[in-house]
Amino acid sequence: MKKVYLDSAATTFVSSEVLAEMLPCFNTIYGNSNSIHSFGREADAIVDRARDRIANAINASKSNEIYFTSGGTEADNWAIKGIAHAYSNKGKHIITSAIEHHAVLDSCKQLEQEGFEVTYLPVDRHGLINIVELLHSIRKDTTLISIIAVNNEVGTIQNIKAIAKIAHDYGVIFHTDAVSAIGSVKLDVQDMEIDALTISGHKLYGPKGIGCLYLKNGIRIEPLIVGGSQEREKRGGTVNVPAVAGLGKAVEIAVRDLYINQQKLKSIRDYFIRSISEKIEFVQVNGHPQQKVNSIVNMSFEMVDNESLLMLLDMEGVAVSIASACTSGSNEQSHVLKAMGLENNAIHSSIRFSFGKNISKADIDYAVEAIAKSVERLRSISALTKAGRR
Repeated sequence: MKKVYLDSAATTFVSSEVLAEMLPCFNTIYGNSNSIHSFGREADAIVDRARDRIANAINASKSNEIYFTSGGTEADNWAIKGIAHAYSNKGKHIITSAIEHHAVLDSCKQLEQEGFEVTYLPVDRHGLINIVELLHSIRKDTTLISIIAVNNEVGTIQNIKAIAKIAHDYGVIFHTDAVSAIGSVKLDVQDMEIDALTISGHKLYGPKGIGCLYLKNGIRIEPLIVGGSQEREKRGGTVNVPAVAGLGKAVEIAVRDLYINQQKLKSIRDYFIRSISEKIEFVQVNGHPQQKVNSIVNMSFEMVDNESLLMLLDMEGVAVSIASACTSGSNEQSHVLKAMGLENNAIHSSIRFSFGKNISKADIDYAVEAIAKSVERLRSISALTKAGRR
């Protein structure tokens, strides 16, 4: 049976270039990067190189603005809580959106329990926040605005540069979760006026369990993890040198190959949508029609239960997801699609397809046939079908 992986927004394989960068760090250059002897200095040089690569990739002014974490979730937690606490004397009001990753939303909820106030901006049916509503939400005690750059469920791209400019016009710090953006859109933290930015390794063909937080020099932040002097005394814990090396290389490659990868993925995405539309009726594409990344397609299949469709596709060797992999086991409906105003039937029939750079049209052809067959099978036993919808 052929196997097709259409869940690259959940995680990706480690590329051969990244793996080659990591391997020497396991048994050749294995010192603790915080040690001052030669073994430690060799490891520290690898960490510095990774920091330089990431800084160059996002056009940070200095490499010391890159702080390594255990992943995107930790970096989001650290950015939200650390900045909020550091500036709590100025104010305790934060602005975010209703379609953020739960790493941001749950961090905000924890802050609310501590007495902070959070405004959750609504989005339109395409997943975009309203700039006018953002302006009306800013208060004198607003200290932080955090808006996701690219939504991980529907692929909608926010107007980050405009949002950051507004934040700075009012003296507010701006953070963006760029986990689904790096490698899909160009990111320039200086041009876009970004103060803090989150990256995760395993979404861009790097290892799992590694990420980083870009923090512009001069922005205060309280440590989230204490117990060591690593990361310039802002994040305790022995540095995971192999993973750091892999992250640095993965980010470098993602920016290096951005244009060629996106050209291919756009062709694949358009071919996939066209093929689905030709073979299956009553399908709705969710997200912005133009302002979206090429690697994510979210579709609702009328008269189909998405969990049943996911399982049937898995039996056919096609891997997809219902929503974010971080919430797919919680039996919770997509908060993103709900915020976009989709009806419950559309939410419960939605599937996210996400494409990796190794995908082929032959893979798409196989997947589309499997989807069409599975949808037809489910609709044949659907109560809505029997009620005369078709």
